[in-house]
Amino acid sequence: MGVSTAFWAGRRVLLTGHTGFKGGWLAIWLRSLGAEVHGIALPPESESCLWSATGLADRMDGHFTDIRNQAALAAQVQAFAPECVFHLAAQPLVRASYHDPVDTYATNVMGTVNLLEALRHTESVKVIVVVTTDKCYENQEWQWPYRENDRLGGFDPYSNSKACAELVCASYRDAFFNPAGVALATARAGNVIGGGDWGAERLMPDILRCWDAGEELTLRYPAATRPWQHVLEPLSGYLMLAEHLMGVGASGSGAFNFGPDDASTASVESVVSRMATLWSGGKARWRCSEQEQPHEAGLLALDSSHARHLLSWRPRWSLDSALRHTLDWHDGWRQGDDMHALCLRQIALHQGDSE
Repeated sequence: MGVSTAFWAGRRVLLTGHTGFKGGWLAIWLRSLGAEVHGIALPPESESCLWSATGLADRMDGHFTDIRNQAALAAQVQAFAPECVFHLAAQPLVRASYHDPVDTYATNVMGTVNLLEALRHTESVKVIVVVTTDKCYENQEWQWPYRENDRLGGFDPYSNSKACAELVCASYRDAFFNPAGVALATARAGNVIGGGDWGAERLMPDILRCWDAGEELTLRYPAATRPWQHVLEPLSGYLMLAEHLMGVGASGSGAFNFGPDDASTASVESVVSRMATLWSGGKARWRCSEQEQPHEAGLLALDSSHARHLLSWRPRWSLDSALRHTLDWHDGWRQGDDMHALCLRQIALHQGDSE
């Protein structure tokens, strides 16, 4: 079972964060399914981004609106009158949240409040999927994967702001959306990788930037263990979740984990070592930083049994496959290929082949 083309054809979908890495891939996928997609996001932070590489600006209805601006956001939402909503707009970086916690909370918490407030006054809305993170759990550094009913928390402002967003969703779900028959679910995914990610202070973009330039990569948290997955894995889960919610309504609301198989939970240094094996651009060198770094979780994994059983969702690509497809995308970009077409080919491959 996979994503249904028939379900999405002609459906009005609001997508926040469409200029970002995950949001860009989701926009491409939704459009390929025939959905009418309306994007709300800030402009890309740099010219190097999936949005520019794939020509999304000329391919979809996108608007630069700050989700912290309640009035402007509400006007966009109500003018479009969506049936289905994916909320991905966020301040997504742990280290950035240490530098500017106020902006992190304003975006991730109040931005979510502003969107939900606009949606509860929009009669067309039937399904809302709010994307948070695996870091929303109160991390005990234990070896067991986290389940949806484990305690929320977060040491750093980013993780904590996402836990707060989960609580905001729970309140709006109980107080407003469930009584109105609108389904609201949150989706928690692991560390995503894939082509088109030029984000600052993220492992895969750092690898590609350094090795493209023939430089040595510095690892800040080499022993940190994460559930790594290709970006198409959780995105397929979000799409299948929305399809499910449209069928069952508010009774299906709740939280859902979308994590990889156990074999794809690996340390940062292990991921770099595997990537070095695939690298064809010259010598791949790295070292571990000796400088003290801000706190990040050491061990974190997700239990995705709920999504597997209820949605029949499952990861399709191993970690090594995810790394290979990421590098294939990057090689295509360096060679000047049509990156929108390459994205579509990888989406088709993901849906049609387990590896």
